[in-house]
Amino acid sequence: MTTVFLADDEKLVLRSIEKTLLRAGYDVVTAADCLSGSEVFAENADTVEIAVLDLNMPGFDGLPKPDAGLDLLAHLKEQKPSLPVVILTAYDEVTKAKDAVSGGASAFFVKGREQGLVELIQKILSEA
Repeated sequence: MTTVFLADDEKLVLRSIEKTLLRAGYDVVTAADCLSGSEVFAENADTVEIAVLDLNMPGFDGLPKPDAGLDLLAHLKEQKPSLPVVILTAYDEVTKAKDAVSGGASAFFVKGREQGLVELIQKILSEA
């Protein structure tokens, strides 16, 4: 079974996406910020096949930080360079999301259409 690592500080968004991924047949491990994300990923690095990271969440110091997801992206890529990563973003952050792709993310996804996210994950994993 494929394991997805999901990091988002918005509890409702995290639960909603987690439930959607579980229904789609994925195992899911979650975190709410960069620091716990780093720890959760380290514990599950062998089984995680794709990561989905919110762009804006608390950083490694625990304080809210715009683009903290890019810091976590860089950290995960150091641990597992081949890991596909999807950056979650709000509508007004598409430019930053494009920066994420140039920083090693496989894709970005605008929050709100979980089924579309499942399809994107399936597509990325089938190409890996």
